[in-house]
Amino acid sequence: MKEFRFWQVDAFTKKAFKGNPAAVLIIEEELDDQLMQNIAIEMNLSETAYVLLRPGKNPYLRWFTPMSEIDLCGHATLASAQIYFKEIDQTSDEITFDTKFAGPLGVKKNDSFLTMDFPSRPGDEIELETIPDFVFNSLSSIKPIYARKSRDLMLVYENEKTIINMKPNFNNLLEYKNFIIVTAKSNNPIYDFISRFFCAGDGISEDPVTGSAHSTLAPYWSDQLNKTNLTAYQASKRGGELNLEINGDRINITGQAITIISGIMKI
Repeated sequence: MKEFRFWQVDAFTKKAFKGNPAAVLIIEEELDDQLMQNIAIEMNLSETAYVLLRPGKNPYLRWFTPMSEIDLCGHATLASAQIYFKEIDQTSDEITFDTKFAGPLGVKKNDSFLTMDFPSRPGDEIELETIPDFVFNSLSSIKPIYARKSRDLMLVYENEKTIINMKPNFNNLLEYKNFIIVTAKSNNPIYDFISRFFCAGDGISEDPVTGSAHSTLAPYWSDQLNKTNLTAYQASKRGGELNLEINGDRINITGQAITIISGIMKI
């Protein structure tokens, strides 16, 4: 029987039960992909992160949903950095994770804030007419005013109330094979924009706070608002706050995190 230390971290928040929860396992040897997938199913969170410690090398980071491995995950990276700085190296204030799909991802610590260096994924504008009507109808009776596609489909709406009031038909959205970001300019002076992230068919319906989605959101809103520093709110039920800085083809995503569970997994 093997034992693994694990933690559950609420990311992009300073309050327990807010933000986006992720499981983090610190491992010292590579695990079979199927085992990592089974653990992610058992943890039953939107993402489970695995941090492989490698002497003389950067830690190697991978992310699994209950359905599959994914190419990039913001909140689980923030959660992994939180655990690394608190449990593995308390003297350091900077770490770089090597990843399978996204290249090296740096994270810096400044007091209780963690800043991730993520790639920008602005995507390309697409015509609304190319998107099936059932996608719009499954989200709201109000249609978006703009669309952009990167890894995810981003839909921009005129009013933030449309975003907040959305009650998607996730059964219908199962037919659409893309994750969907919905966003609008914020009416709250604290925030520049708000968003939500829908991922029907990926083991969860709505992701509470999605760091990687802001690789697409940030460049769009930077252009629209003529700002390189942005404050964002993801308007899920749990909610979460992100500070964003555009830096060429990279984006600094800053947030806080709180560890709420730690334990030993025996397999």
